[in-house]
Amino acid sequence: MGFDPDQVCVDLHQSRTNRLPIKWGGMRTSIFRGIGRDCLIAFLLTLLPLLAFVRADTRPGATEKELQWWRDAKFGLFIHWGPVSLKGTEIGWSRGAQVPVEEYDGLFRRFNPAQFDATAWSRTAKAAGMKYVVLTSKHHDGFCLWDTQFTDYNIMRTPWGRDVMKELAAACRKQRLVFGIYHSICDWHHPDYPLGSPGGKSPKPAPNMDRYNQYLKNQLAELLRNYQPLGILWFDGEWETPWTAERGLDLYQYVRAFQPGILINNRVGKGRAGMEGSTAAGDFAGDFDTPEQGIGKFRNDRPWESCITIGQQWSWKPNDKLKSLKECIDMLVRTVGGDGNLLLNVGPMPNGEIEKRQAERLQQIGGWLKENGKSIYATRGGPFLPGEWGASTHRGKTIYVHLLKENEDERIRLPGLETKVVRARILNGPRLAWQQSSGSIEVQLPRRLRRENDTILVLSLDGPAEDLAPRPVGW
Repeated sequence: MGFDPDQVCVDLHQSRTNRLPIKWGGMRTSIFRGIGRDCLIAFLLTLLPLLAFVRADTRPGATEKELQWWRDAKFGLFIHWGPVSLKGTEIGWSRGAQVPVEEYDGLFRRFNPAQFDATAWSRTAKAAGMKYVVLTSKHHDGFCLWDTQFTDYNIMRTPWGRDVMKELAAACRKQRLVFGIYHSICDWHHPDYPLGSPGGKSPKPAPNMDRYNQYLKNQLAELLRNYQPLGILWFDGEWETPWTAERGLDLYQYVRAFQPGILINNRVGKGRAGMEGSTAAGDFAGDFDTPEQGIGKFRNDRPWESCITIGQQWSWKPNDKLKSLKECIDMLVRTVGGDGNLLLNVGPMPNGEIEKRQAERLQQIGGWLKENGKSIYATRGGPFLPGEWGASTHRGKTIYVHLLKENEDERIRLPGLETKVVRARILNGPRLAWQQSSGSIEVQLPRRLRRENDTILVLSLDGPAEDLAPRPVGW
């Protein structure tokens, strides 16, 4: 089944905790939304310790049904933005490094992105062929892009004073895009968080991690209550020592008590293996893995998503070197061919606009997907493993072979399959001659039929491709 954003929104709405059947003294009672949202939330909060106790001996994770829309979507937009764009340095990481702490923390007082247009941002994502959007609600610097009652360090205290989260969430839904949020667990600005800079170099004088953890939960409750339904909660900043695996499991359960159908990445806990992003074996929370600034290895037993910048920096950088269209297509194809998703990042400018160069590159990717999206959306990786040569995807009885490397050979030799090939052709092009033996498949590909960025062969089979074991390509 293909990606259906309308059905996703329906499913996410239905996944919210609208009704809780309970038993008191043998009498079955139901709590409905109609009694009031605040009362219901308060009631749910009293149940959270019980929920944590019940699930303490299991590794939490989303169901296949909950993951399906995301696995079919394949391609999302990541947005890193905040007052730091005034300096053009990296969000969070430049605080106390390239930019003195006092200056960095005061940037919000002159942050006035008058050209911000949530509709324009969402249309840019739509034009790129993306199916979901993830915005930084709060990065490691602690600045909040929504109207929060728990700190004055937020977008409503800027000269501009508008709720970015609210506007973008509404705009994305109008464009039939699933909306999600990034939220940093570490907060180098907050007095109760023990550390004030990367690497623990600036310990706070009187931290209180338990109190900070409650602050973290209070803000997440705001986001989950006021901007629902959220498709994704994308955590980060879990690697620092104040955060523990136990806190991660507790936070995972806390979030899913608000909205059971939401997807949560593996950075909520302590199981992530560095930038490679895979989750270690053990009782670690998270629904999908998160390779960073690189394409994950082929893995079809655990959902994963590579997050990669379109330039060299997460937040906006003047004259940043952008990835070429070819590089972007390669990243997308190799990621999907590895059975993952791609979350491609842009950093809007201080005036609120996505830089024209970045928007144009996204539009070019979208143009390619209009022609070739059939080989990307709602597919799974394999059976031919990604390599220097390219990658493959499949759906139903069809395999899409993506030839990404320049090759003058007019004979494409692929590993043999147990299933019979009944037809070979170029995607959106003519049929091709082929031969199949027990050990190989050879397809004749005239050089005149090769495409500029990705030549896609379509192999039609007489049986389902999902039953085929992954196999390497030897060239």
